[in-house]
Amino acid sequence: MNNLVYMMYPIFPEIFIIFGIFILIAYGVLYSSSQGYPLLNINLGLISLQISLFSFILAYHQEFYSISTWNGLLISDAFTYGVKPYLIFMFGGWIFITYSYVIYEKINSFEYWILILLSLFALLLIMQSYDLLTIYLCIELQSLVFYILASFKRTSEFSTEAGLKYFILGAFSSALLLLGISLVYGSTGLTNLGDLSKVLAGFSMDNSILIQSILSGFILIVASLFFKLSSAPFHIWSPDVYEGSPTSVTAFFSIMPKLSILTLLYRFLIFSFYDFSNYWYILILISVFFSILIGTLSAFMQLKWKRFFAYSSINHVGFFLIPLLLGNQESISGSIFYVIIYMVTMLGSFSVILSMRLFLNNYHHQSRYLKDLVGLSKSNPLMAFALTLMLFSMAGIPPLAGFFAKISVLLSALQSEAFGISIFAVLMSCISCFYYIKLIKIMYFDNFSNLSVLYPMNKINSLVLSLSTIFILIFLLDIELVSLFATWASLAFIN
Repeated sequence: MNNLVYMMYPIFPEIFIIFGIFILIAYGVLYSSSQGYPLLNINLGLISLQISLFSFILAYHQEFYSISTWNGLLISDAFTYGVKPYLIFMFGGWIFITYSYVIYEKINSFEYWILILLSLFALLLIMQSYDLLTIYLCIELQSLVFYILASFKRTSEFSTEAGLKYFILGAFSSALLLLGISLVYGSTGLTNLGDLSKVLAGFSMDNSILIQSILSGFILIVASLFFKLSSAPFHIWSPDVYEGSPTSVTAFFSIMPKLSILTLLYRFLIFSFYDFSNYWYILILISVFFSILIGTLSAFMQLKWKRFFAYSSINHVGFFLIPLLLGNQESISGSIFYVIIYMVTMLGSFSVILSMRLFLNNYHHQSRYLKDLVGLSKSNPLMAFALTLMLFSMAGIPPLAGFFAKISVLLSALQSEAFGISIFAVLMSCISCFYYIKLIKIMYFDNFSNLSVLYPMNKINSLVLSLSTIFILIFLLDIELVSLFATWASLAFIN
């Protein structure tokens, strides 16, 4: 019995979520044929919010143990102990901002909320994966759910295209991941990340065939993780999938998966394959260069919200990866610091986008184009001001939170003597300011002949937007609140 509790304790929140999913499936199947079916999805949304709340409480009040469980397949350490409550908290924030969207768009399939909870379950397990087999299975679970969510709007050919394109390219990425795992296992006979870190520490480079096999598997695994992270040059799926998916799903793709996939990169690069740093340094450098370049220049040409945020996200992924060039605990701390601020900023931004519903022909149309911002400063000055702060934060304008995030990233790059990529990142940041400022210009200075009638922002979305805005405004007063947390969590990846 004690062994069972020992195994179950680190994943109590995940167990609670999976039992909640079972209950929701039974509830949905039993009541989907009843007369109250239109209310079913609303009820499931509220229950999903309650499940996330209780799982947050379970994760927050867990005692800290640094142990590996399930025969070394999962690990509980300082990182998972600190980041799991944050990820669940952001998931609750996502439910808040998308709840009204689901009602307006009449997404009445009860499976929607079940798939969303399954994706949270998969993301939490990805963060705790400590074995190549667990990594593959958890990523596949997450990917299968994402394929369905991307194509969830069955009446839209764009959503169907997004799901199909995501499925085809994602299957190719999963094949690369599985092939890489097979090469690493075939060369070392190991799949556990802890065992790999011990075997590969000071690994002899004399056996060239063995080294080439391990290196080939390593490159394939990293390439697959770059695809899941939508990092260039493996980003090609991202804009089309973001555009075709329902807006609430696009918000989920933008906010939630980044931290979990980055966790795998931390464990894989800095923990297990640290002695291969000469090889993965080049991979990170190439990905950073193309992510920042493509994300910055492509965002200029976008006319729609989702594609704009897709390329903006690719740009930010480049900044996520810059600290890894340093290859130590400080680099992970800088990357975590940046991701935390990015997630809060994107949550606030999407709370605005999801609330921008145009009243045309007695129907509320979801805003799709950037030009819909015209006159927002007149029709809703507070929303325009909050969105301006979000855009300035993403651009890295002081004294907002995004400025300190970019400063921490650039300091990490300078410590690793990556002066070229640091100068390039600063120049690209200056250029990216123009497309953020262009949106502000549309809101405040563009002339308009016909002012769009916006549906009022609901109280829940305005609350999330207010909290996000306050966070990026007062962040200067207590930077250590996030930086110390990021530093403490990063200690888990050090041998």
